[in-house]
Amino acid sequence: MTDLTALKYTEEHEWLAVDGTTVTIGITDYAAEKLGDVVFVELPDVGTELEAGTVVGEVESTKSVGEIYAPLAGTVTEVNDAVVDDPSLVNSSPFEGGWLIKMSVADGAADALLDRDAYVALTEG
Repeated sequence: MTDLTALKYTEEHEWLAVDGTTVTIGITDYAAEKLGDVVFVELPDVGTELEAGTVVGEVESTKSVGEIYAPLAGTVTEVNDAVVDDPSLVNSSPFEGGWLIKMSVADGAADALLDRDAYVALTEG
């Protein structure tokens, strides 16, 4: 089980697991619950250069379509093909098997993002 307090979060309901200059990104359990049953995931190609705040993909559910935003500037180094093949992983395992992309970013780039307490306060606000 992922230690949720070790992750960083965005106001767009994404989580980031930071490992030096590599970040793994997914959507939070809160977002997955609000979306409902996820039926389609579109992700960027490996090697794509991303600017922070730009739309990089989408998550489609039985209720709505949600856009995925790049939380940081960087380069896509890996995409989770398993979640493209089985979008329900976003719902069943948002912090484990349901991750979306990995990016190479500047060292310390994620430091200014929300911690778990700030994210929980945001969702309860």
